[in-house]
Amino acid sequence: MAEITAAAVKALREMTDLPMMACKKALQEAGGDQDKAIEILREEAGKIQLKRSDNATSEGRITVLSSDDGSNTVMLEIVCESAPVAGGEDLTNFANACAAQLLANPEVNTVEDLLKLDSEKTAGKTLNDDFMDMLNKIREKIVVSKIARAKAPSGSYVHHDGKTGVLFQAAGETADADLLRGVAMHIAALKPTVVKEDELDSAVVAEERTRLVDEAKATGKPDNIIEKIVDGRMKTFFVEQGVLVYQPFAVDDSKTVSQALAEKGLEAVSFTRWAIGG
Repeated sequence: MAEITAAAVKALREMTDLPMMACKKALQEAGGDQDKAIEILREEAGKIQLKRSDNATSEGRITVLSSDDGSNTVMLEIVCESAPVAGGEDLTNFANACAAQLLANPEVNTVEDLLKLDSEKTAGKTLNDDFMDMLNKIREKIVVSKIARAKAPSGSYVHHDGKTGVLFQAAGETADADLLRGVAMHIAALKPTVVKEDELDSAVVAEERTRLVDEAKATGKPDNIIEKIVDGRMKTFFVEQGVLVYQPFAVDDSKTVSQALAEKGLEAVSFTRWAIGG
């Protein structure tokens, strides 16, 4: 068996941030070969992942990153078992590295392809190598679970605890950053279910309109007045159903989200809202 020096163990520990005894054991199995020892440690991380595969992942963090010109924004969710890990430096740094690579590689749209990208930490390695190293160090279940993208004009928001994140996509010529972020914050707080009414179940909408028409006709009012009454009540129904564009804007509830956007020549297109553990 090759002699494993204290210096070799120390060097491997500095590279991996793993316990001294784990580094020494890996070097012994690898016959003193540092690269092979690292691969052995990563294999151990895979075993940890398999062993803990059924564990609940109710903690985690959501990371958002935009290009310098604001033309592209990405959102990434990583879930884990415990709050200390979710808020820890290792997971935060890894999430930031993933977001940076996701932003730099616009053709990547799956987690699997994301983890194949180059590591910014170690030359010749991948993000998956970094992931396995982190897993081996932390030794709990961690999953890179979701990615999302948006192009300008868009807004984003992540709550201070990193557990709620929103990407909001608009259409129009004016990228009003404050307004778009405000809509993203609105979505985080008000939890709309759809952007526009045509995304609701058409049968449910038709049934509600019929009910309101029957109620209004019972008043004996003229048809043109009945139509206005029903249209007004349908707007209330759409708010109750969580239709974003009809909701009073959280930043200024004197106008709806649609009206606030229209003032800047914008229109709501879509949104992605994630909430970890809820």
